[in-house]
Amino acid sequence: MAIQALLVILAVLLALLFLGVPISYAIAVSSLTAILSSIDLNVAVLTAAQRTFVGMSKFSLTAIPFFILAGNIMNQGGIAKRLVDFVMAILGKLPGALLVTNIGTNALFGAISGSASAAAAAVGSMIRDGAEEQGYDPAVTAATNAASSCSGLLIPPSNALITYSLASGGTSVAALFMAGYIPGIIWALCCCVVGVLLAVKLGYKGTPGKFDWKNLGVCTLRALPSLSLIIVVIGGIIGGVFSATEGSAIAVVYALVLAFCYRSINLKSLWKIIVDSAKMSGMVVFLVGVSNILGWVMAFLQIPDAVAAALLSLTSNKYVILLIMNVILLVSGTFMDVTPAILIFTPLFLPICQSFGMSTVQFGLILVYNLCIGNITPPVGNALFVGIKVGRTSLSKVMPYMLMYYVAIIGGLLLVTFIPAVSTALPQAMGLM
Repeated sequence: MAIQALLVILAVLLALLFLGVPISYAIAVSSLTAILSSIDLNVAVLTAAQRTFVGMSKFSLTAIPFFILAGNIMNQGGIAKRLVDFVMAILGKLPGALLVTNIGTNALFGAISGSASAAAAAVGSMIRDGAEEQGYDPAVTAATNAASSCSGLLIPPSNALITYSLASGGTSVAALFMAGYIPGIIWALCCCVVGVLLAVKLGYKGTPGKFDWKNLGVCTLRALPSLSLIIVVIGGIIGGVFSATEGSAIAVVYALVLAFCYRSINLKSLWKIIVDSAKMSGMVVFLVGVSNILGWVMAFLQIPDAVAAALLSLTSNKYVILLIMNVILLVSGTFMDVTPAILIFTPLFLPICQSFGMSTVQFGLILVYNLCIGNITPPVGNALFVGIKVGRTSLSKVMPYMLMYYVAIIGGLLLVTFIPAVSTALPQAMGLM
């Protein structure tokens, strides 16, 4: 019964997505379709409405609109250039300096803006002209930009981790934020290794001359106000000065002050930013609410228990099961956005991982890491196609280089999956779990 219901949900969901139905409506309809064989339509609809309202009424959900607004404000000019100069001053002597700088800046800018696509667009456009002048292959530059753009989604503040906190029943946001640092850095380092290897192979050298400490000092001072956003917000949350929701509001105020100081926005552009952020927030919050219907249907029909029994019937080896789950998540991430995928797969796979003694924090990082790879993988791959567009090249030219990045990034995924300390060491050291 439960497995049949799951198959109904997946079949209806995929059919509706194929027809172009918005993901939130597709989730609601597929969930109701699966439950109609067990309860009356009127009861199902009323319960679904109630679960949607409950899902959207959680106070911690308020953090997402604020972080979206702060990120959109920070995306407006000035910040990307300062971060590029800062990272270039540190890493400019390495082979393929612009490639490595692109990777490092994406990690910083993605963490500040909370968007892989925004990082790929803003940082990629900053790097592109200099790369063309120095003879870099546009396909290599675009691949490097796209592959590294998602590292910032793991480094806090991260809306994906906040969404997972809600979907998992209240996993500590502070613990998830601290847990995201090492996986995010691993992602960036994996990209750096590939970038340097490509640079050596293709003959891309670093900047000539000795290391310029004076230039580093100047670039650090110019980038410090932007970098301080992460320090202020994350430091306040971890230190217990304010909650994640309060921290998100502080991030908005900080971003506004910084933007006006940089003179990168005015009242007219601010209004547009607010409207765009409200539209984006509305979609995310409604999606979270509607996904609460799916969670209720799964619990009512005992679908997670059935999935766990089915996987355990194949093998009792937890490492094999984790590999199977990773494959499912990697494939799903190629055609599904990060937020809905988190809301769908958390109730399915989290109970299985908990049966192995895995912490909810580690599973959250495995889940988000997997789905971020989907952001740079066709056919959906938003960040990948933004990187290609900004790099003025084509998918066919970029993919041979992307394959190298995929191998390295999936190597990082295996570390996160099979070495718990990668995602739990920092929050445990801080006493957060």
